Amino acid sequence: ATPSQRAARDELQRGLQGLLGQALPTAATADRAGALVIGTPASSKAIAALRLDLEALGQEGYLIRSASIDGRAATVVAAQTDIGALYGAFHLLRLVQTGQPLARLDLREAPRIKLRVLNHWDNLDRYVERGYAGESIWDWHRLPGWRDPRYTDYARANASLGINGTVLNNVNSNALSLTPMYLEKTRALAEVFRPYGIKVYLSARFSAPIEIGGLATADPADPAVRQGWRAKADEIYRTIPDFGGFLV
Repeated sequence: ATPSQRAARDELQRGLQGLLGQALPTAATADRAGALVIGTPASSKAIAALRLDLEALGQEGYLIRSASIDGRAATVVAAQTDIGALYGAFHLLRLVQTGQPLARLDLREAPRIKLRVLNHWDNLDRYVERGYAGESIWDWHRLPGWRDPRYTDYARANASLGINGTVLNNVNSNALSLTPMYLEKTRALAEVFRPYGIKVYLSARFSAPIEIGGLATADPADPAVRQGWRAKADEIYRTIPDFGGFLV
C-alpha cells in the first residue's frame, strides 16, 4: 500500500527469483504453508496477531522469525515501520544468498548509529573532486525531468546496507545548489530515494548569502545573514519536507 512496502515486495520477488530460478506468487493473506510474511502490525493482520515485541527494535530495526500462522509454518519479517521491514527483506535475501539455514529463524537487528550517511564530493559540472571512477552519477543538467534508473539502483544498494542519508554535493560547494532551480532537482532525487529510507543533505557554501542572497557580508554574526539562512532553510523544507539538513 505504500512505496516502501512495494519496494520490499519487489526486492524479495527480484532477489528470490534470481536466487531460486523461479518466480514466487504473492498473496494478501498467508493461507498456505511455507508463506513468507513481511510488514508491520499496521500493514499485516497476520503479523499483528503474532503480538511480536517490536518496540525495542526502534524505527529501523526488524526481526526475522519462523512462526506458525493459523497452524501453518511461515517465515515472518516484521518491523515497526515499512523501512525496518525493507531492511529485513534485504537481510533475508543475504541469508538465502549465503546458504544459511532458514529453519528455526529468530533474528533481531537494529542499527546502533542513527545517521548512516554517504558524503559525495560531486560538483554540479559532474566532476568528482575526490573521485577516481569517472563522472558524477548526478546528471544535474537533465534533472528534474530525467530521473536516471541508476538513481533507483543507487538507493536500492544503499538501503541493502542500511545507509539512510546522502550528501549530494561537494563540501566545496557551489552556491547554485541552494537556488530554487537546483532545489527542484534535489527534490526529484529525494522522491526517488524516499521509499528506501534515504534522506538527502546538502553542503552549504559559506559565501551563499553574498552570491545568491544579495548581501554584502556572509558573517554569521550579522542579523541579516542569520535571517537569510533561516529563510533558506524554510524554503528547502517546504520543497523537501524530509530534508536531512546541511553539511557545513
